[in-house]
Amino acid sequence: MELSNKVRQQLLAFQENEITEYHIYKRLAEKMQDTENGKILNQIAEDELGHYEDWKKYTGEDVKPNKWAIWKYYIISRVFGFTFGVKLMERGEKSAQVNYDEIREYIPEIDNWIEDENEHENSLLNMLDEERLQYAGSVVLGLNDALVELTGALAGLTLALQNVELIALSGLITGIAASLSMAASEYLATRSEKTDKHPIRAAIYTGIAYIFTVAILITPYLLFDNYFLDLALALTSGVIIIAVFNYYISVAQDESFKDRFLEMAGLSLSVAAFSFGIGYLIRIFLNIEI
Repeated sequence: MELSNKVRQQLLAFQENEITEYHIYKRLAEKMQDTENGKILNQIAEDELGHYEDWKKYTGEDVKPNKWAIWKYYIISRVFGFTFGVKLMERGEKSAQVNYDEIREYIPEIDNWIEDENEHENSLLNMLDEERLQYAGSVVLGLNDALVELTGALAGLTLALQNVELIALSGLITGIAASLSMAASEYLATRSEKTDKHPIRAAIYTGIAYIFTVAILITPYLLFDNYFLDLALALTSGVIIIAVFNYYISVAQDESFKDRFLEMAGLSLSVAAFSFGIGYLIRIFLNIEI
C-alpha cells in the first residue's frame, strides 16, 4: 500500500528521531568504554539503529540525524549526568503528540511494535547505575535541611535584628556550622547502614548541597540593604532550588515532580513563616533594639 504524504512525513520523523538517538547513545557509550553502563548504552544505540532500519523499510529513504539535538542532549548528559540526559530525551519523545490512527491503516502492528520498543528500552535504562543518583538521598538531606533550617533562621533573624549585615553574618555562621554538622551526621549514619554508599562521599554530597543552598540564600543580604526584600528574594531562591532539584530527580528517577515539590516547598515556607512570627514576638517581649 502506497503511503500518503502525511503518513510518510510522520514515519520520516520517526526515522530521524531513531537515528539521532542512536548517535547520542553511541557518543555517551564511547565515554564509558569497558564499563557496564557503556555496554548498556551501546546496546540501546544498536536497538535505535535497528528501529531506524525498520521504519526505512516503509519509507525507502535515508534520513540524516538532528545534529543540534545530538549536541544538546550530549552536553546535558555530560553536565547533569547521563541518566538525566537520556531520560529527559526519552520523556520529550513520549510527550510528542502523534496521531497513530492514520498510520495503523498502513502498519496495523504499530501499537504492539511501539509498546515492545518502549518496554525494552525502559528496562535497559533502569539498569543504568550512576554515582550521583546513588547519593541523591544525601543531596536531598543537605538541600532539605538547609532550606528548612536556614529559611526559618533568616526569617526569624530578619525581624529580630533588622540589620542586613548582622543577618548575613549570623546566617553564614549558622549555615556553615550546620553544614559541617549535617555532613558529620550523614557520615555516621551511612557508616552504620549496610549499603553500597561510601560514608565519606555521602558526607561530601550532603555538605556541598548544604553549603550551596546557604550561599544562595545569604546572597541577597550581601547585595541589598532592604531586609524585607532580601528575605523575599531568599525565599524565592529557596523555592527555585526546590523546583530545579525536584525536576532533576523526577526525570532521573521517574518520580512525581508535583508531590515532591509541594512537600518540600510547603515545609520550608511553613517553617519560615513560623520563625518570622517567633522573631517578631522575641523582639517585642524582650524589647531588644539593635
